[in-house]
Parts: sequence; structure tokens; C-alpha cells
Amino acid sequence: MSGKNADGRFPIPKRLTSHGPARIIALCNQKGGVGKTTTTINTAAALAEYGRKVLLVDFDPQGALSRGLGVVNEDVKTIYDLMLDRRMNAKDVIVQTEVPGLDLIPTNIQLSAAEIQLVAEPGREKILAGVLRPILGDYDVIMIDCQPSLGLLTVNALTAAHGVMIPVACDYFALKGLELLINHTVDLVKERLNEGLKIDGILATMYDSRTLHSRSMLNQLYEDYGDNVFRTVIKHTVKFKDSSEMGRPVTQYAPSSEAAELYRAVAREMVERGCAP
Repeated sequence: MSGKNADGRFPIPKRLTSHGPARIIALCNQKGGVGKTTTTINTAAALAEYGRKVLLVDFDPQGALSRGLGVVNEDVKTIYDLMLDRRMNAKDVIVQTEVPGLDLIPTNIQLSAAEIQLVAEPGREKILAGVLRPILGDYDVIMIDCQPSLGLLTVNALTAAHGVMIPVACDYFALKGLELLINHTVDLVKERLNEGLKIDGILATMYDSRTLHSRSMLNQLYEDYGDNVFRTVIKHTVKFKDSSEMGRPVTQYAPSSEAAELYRAVAREMVERGCAP
């Protein structure tokens, strides 16, 4: 991108319509509680603020992403229906959120049965890619919030994706899980199913500068993964829980807060890196 603004930030071009086809990003970590869903919601909302047309896919049966955007109606059609019913079109399940430019394919607990029901399907690892293909031209970015496991659903997301974004809490066990995800799961999917898959970036989350452990883990993350780690670090704050309870991204719930600005910074980095063109 060209020069920075006076405040040191890169300018983000506004858009009125999608430039599609969409770039698909899987947000993935087999460890729970690392801020994955929080990152998905708030990064997507920030990208929408910058004029990107964004679709979120809630691919975790717990449905935290759907609830975090205020979609809690159990009667709505979901990603489960789309994957199991060949007559259904993706546009039949897309829900408009209250964030301009941000749409959602919701989920609910039914998705937990999908791994069993799809196990005998031919090309079962590519079903998600197939159902998303007809709507790629409608969006700039599609972000998939994966469940915290490395089963068939996560493999589907990684097979459909162009890139994987990995939120990692500044915690010892989270860093050990990151090694397994990158060196085993991502590499295996690249080798067998999706040779174009790349790591878009590793995002440090839940950082508490007051603790030696948190500072040490952040330094270790940069030492081990270098430029793959985002410069922006997401600090631990109650604002994220509060905004989720209200069914809104923090960029709307507390738009002038540091928490909102941090995710806007993540969105700018994604544009810099070419992850969200």
C-alpha cells in the first residue's frame, strides 16, 4: 500500500460494492478459550467499517458467533441445513446483521451431528467449499469461525480456505497447541487437500502486560514465528464479554474504546498483508 496517514496508520480505501471473488479465511485453533470467536466477530466488523463486504460462517456447534451477533433464533436455517440439503442455496441461509456490510450464516447445536452424517459422503472434506462457491462473487472476505477441535468440520474449513488466521492466547499451553496445529493439521491439509492454503497470521490475544508469564509467552511467540505474528496484540478486557452479551461487536458497543481500536488495527494489518484485499 502507499504512504501512511499522519497518525502512522495505513489508509484503508472505502468500498461501496464487493470486488469478489471473496478470499476465504478460516479462524482456527484446537484449543478453546483463546479469543477465536471474539476475533472473528470484531475483525469482521472492523473490515466492514472499512468498506469490505464480509460474510461470517459460524462453524462451531456451540453457536457463540451467532449469539455474539444477536442471532439466537433456533428456527433459522443454518450451515448444517446448507451442507446436508443439496437443494438449498447459500443465499437461503444468509442473515443480515445489524452491522452494515456484515452478513452471517448461523449455526446451532445440530452441526455437532454433521461429522457423523457426512463421514460416508464422497468428497466429504470439500462440502463446505462447494456450498460457498456460488456466493464468492458477492463478498470481499468470508471468515469461518471453526470449532476448537481438529475433526472433519475443521478440515472442511481449511480445505475451503485460502488462508488460516490463528488467534493464540499468551499462555504456555496455547503456544504448545499452536505448534501441533501448524506442523500437523495445516501441513497435512496443504499436502492432501488444499495446496494453496497459507498462514495469514498468528494473533496474540488475552495479553496482560502486568504478568511476567504473559510477557514471556508473547516474546516466545515472536521468537518462534517472526513475521507470521501480527504486530497488533489484543489485550485482555471485559469489554469483549460485555459486547458479546449485548449481541454486538465491540466496534459498535464501545466504538471509541481501546478494544475496538485494536481490532481496527488487526483489520488494517490484514489489508497490508493482502489477506483482506
